[in-house]
Amino acid sequence: MANEAYPCPCDIGHRIEYGGLGHEVQVEHIKAYLTKSPVDAGKAVVVIQDIFGWQLPNTRYMADMIAGNGYTTIVPDFFVGQEPWHPSGDWSTFPEWLKTRNARKIDKEFDAVLKYLKQQCHAKRIGVVGFCWGGTAVHHLMLKHPELRAGVSVYGIIKDAEDVYGLKNPTLFIFAENDAVIPLEQVSLLTQKLKEHCKVEYQIKTFSGQTHGFVHRKREDCSPEDKPYIDEARRNLLEWLNKT
Repeated sequence: MANEAYPCPCDIGHRIEYGGLGHEVQVEHIKAYLTKSPVDAGKAVVVIQDIFGWQLPNTRYMADMIAGNGYTTIVPDFFVGQEPWHPSGDWSTFPEWLKTRNARKIDKEFDAVLKYLKQQCHAKRIGVVGFCWGGTAVHHLMLKHPELRAGVSVYGIIKDAEDVYGLKNPTLFIFAENDAVIPLEQVSLLTQKLKEHCKVEYQIKTFSGQTHGFVHRKREDCSPEDKPYIDEARRNLLEWLNKT
């Protein structure tokens, strides 16, 4: 874990300028960003925000990218109206802020989103992708929802407990080698424990030289040395969804 004075490097990277291809909808008590796939194949993906919230252009860009590959995508506001973290915020207050936004307590909202996707979007096969805070949420959901066909946790913080290894369906974990939040020792422990306890398919990939946020918060156009890693991670994400 990062130190208490600077507990999360989630401000690494760029807030891109992006308008989005989808539109906002109301799902029971939750606002959400929805993008329909050009081809309705009965497949949908729930994209879960990082600490900067459901309106972050970077996350909507990723949702639209996934939608362009044959999936209806939805980015719900899992903070349910609470303010997202602001990059200029006082990081000394971040731990207290985070306590009010628990990535492992989103089941009520997630059930509402599943219902919406099934009834309104006619989704029959549903997966989930999350970044940072959302990656932790994906890990949690893949332990509890056997109906989910696939999960992709992108630099989600790992909880060291025996109850996080019994995945219900195939899960891809993407990590960065130089992540100040998730030390490589924790990734190694996850690898060991999944090998011992997990009954379903999974994959863990750690990208050399990369930092927290590289998949959706680094700009490959101004950091050409990162572009191959960003492209590969995004390709792996899509391949995992397509595979399952």
